[in-house]
Amino acid sequence: MLRHSQENTRIDRRRFLEAATATASAPILVPRKMLARSGQTAPNDRIRVGAIGVGNRASQLLSQLPESAEIVALSDCHLARTDTFKKKMGRDWPTHQDYRSLLDRKDIDAVIIATGEFQRVLPSIHACQAGKDVYAEKPLTLYIGEGRSLVNAVRKYDRVFQVGTQQRSMENNRVACELVRTGGLGKIREVRAINYSGATPSPTTGFPAEKIPQGLDWNMWLNQAAQRPFNQKWLGWMKWRDFAGGEMTNWGAHGVDQIQWALGASQTGPVELEPLGNGKVSMKYDDGVTVNFVIDMGKGPMGGAIFIGEKGKLEINRNKFASNPPEIAVELSKKLDVAEEERKWSDSLELWQARWHLQNWIESIRSRKRPVADVEIGHRSVSVCHLVNITRDLNRPLKWNPKLEKFVGDEQANQLLSLPRRNGFELPQA
Repeated sequence: MLRHSQENTRIDRRRFLEAATATASAPILVPRKMLARSGQTAPNDRIRVGAIGVGNRASQLLSQLPESAEIVALSDCHLARTDTFKKKMGRDWPTHQDYRSLLDRKDIDAVIIATGEFQRVLPSIHACQAGKDVYAEKPLTLYIGEGRSLVNAVRKYDRVFQVGTQQRSMENNRVACELVRTGGLGKIREVRAINYSGATPSPTTGFPAEKIPQGLDWNMWLNQAAQRPFNQKWLGWMKWRDFAGGEMTNWGAHGVDQIQWALGASQTGPVELEPLGNGKVSMKYDDGVTVNFVIDMGKGPMGGAIFIGEKGKLEINRNKFASNPPEIAVELSKKLDVAEEERKWSDSLELWQARWHLQNWIESIRSRKRPVADVEIGHRSVSVCHLVNITRDLNRPLKWNPKLEKFVGDEQANQLLSLPRRNGFELPQA
């Protein structure tokens, strides 16, 4: 394993100070002409945010909103979670069990959608139709086809859409990926990535019916998934294939995104995939670069990969990098745009941070420019994760056309690009 650089630094001082005043506050109605002092944002100039999904990760995101945004209302199909969050924050925001009623509100500019991946695309499209900008957590999709439908909706309704791959807003990741992309390692000979595990097949017989908890809309929770009786075990949805892609789409959404970014492939994908046995997969891009998912989980960079080039190796992980020879990392550290005191942030605190990513989203809403993790980028990265899972399922080589987003000459594989959706949860027509 490569030795990590000590230069695990953050962002510039201006953004650090902004984050220090981050708060989740309700609207305060004052005349817009009352401008804020000392660079602060006047209350009526803040971006007004609604939350769709208020679970663990959503609570982290909402707690890290920059001062230039404010929470207006919450929505969750399980009302106990909204109650928990309001108690934690000491606030009493309006609550909607059906997210569609939240989207009807005229006092909301944008929404943060941090539901499960199987529940995410439909409210994202509905938010675009309602004229709201969106921050959606990762993994962005359950299958490739719904990702393209989402991208089309974002473009049709001209929305600002940030995907929660927050490493796109981390300084160490930016400079490291740029080094690889611009030839700093010379020609890339191989990329070695974590062999992220997939999801477990959902039991065909299901689980015994249990009493639905008070305040849970089970029909809304299931979203596109097939109807089944409530059982507490389904709430651990990330392990079941009907609801998720396992760690391949969970952590893989971060690690693969760094591979795409570093290889200059953010708008495309591989052209060939091949199973290597024991769940390991190799894929190749059209320029000949090979990515091998061969590193055991827990024994390598979960949030990145190891790039092997003519001039050496560079390991990119979440907000850190290391190299062999070490001089590559030393020189790379000199490109970081940070102040010395900002290097004291602990990794434990910063592991899940998203404040800079949220700040980029807010700034993009104001400028109407695409954010650093635009919907197309997020769709392409998680599509690679889906492709790896499909390769494992079929256990044979596949050829992929990233422009058409179709397998070449393989109808059986193409049938896996979309999944059946339950009545009432179909994707809107473009």
